Amino acid sequence: MADGAPRKETRIQAEKRELIREAALDVFSRHGFRGSTLDQIAEAAGLSKPNLLYYFESKDAIHRDLLERLLDTWLDPLRELDGGGDPVREIRGYIQRKLEAARDYPRESRLFANEIIQGAPRIADELQGPLRELVDEKSAILRRWMAQGRLARMDPHHLIFAIWAITQHYADFDVQVRAVLGSDDEARFHDAAAAIEMLFFRGLLPR
Repeated sequence: MADGAPRKETRIQAEKRELIREAALDVFSRHGFRGSTLDQIAEAAGLSKPNLLYYFESKDAIHRDLLERLLDTWLDPLRELDGGGDPVREIRGYIQRKLEAARDYPRESRLFANEIIQGAPRIADELQGPLRELVDEKSAILRRWMAQGRLARMDPHHLIFAIWAITQHYADFDVQVRAVLGSDDEARFHDAAAAIEMLFFRGLLPR
């Protein structure tokens, strides 16, 4: 190996780093960045604080690492919206993918929401760069479908915002949803999809 070249992590080191990420995701999603400590993360990971600091130099470094990984998870469902497809099928698929993300990644969703609420101090560049570019790209597709008479006319950016708001509710306010429904039944996501589709497509279909 050349002098100064980074050393490849061993399998054990990679596993420890992933263990820390999992523990930190749990702690940050429950307590937020400001309410979380390295001691809490180390305890959740079953490691000493010095051992944790061998892998990540600070709480901020762990948080940034999680957010960078999260952004791809956040953007993937929208990336799949295909401008060559049927508008209703594509929007229905997007809603379904966002609900699946709420079901499968509730901690990641809450981590992202906490960062946004705090003013996005660690991912502002990503929001104004990759996320904005993707939303503009997909909004152009929606606007084209509207111009073709295949969807009712509305501001496509606000349509995307509305889908975000409704679908993420099932992750960010999961405790409230389960309390109101009185059930942990996974069928709530199927029922949510049906209700959201009815709500959106009554307004989206051209008159």
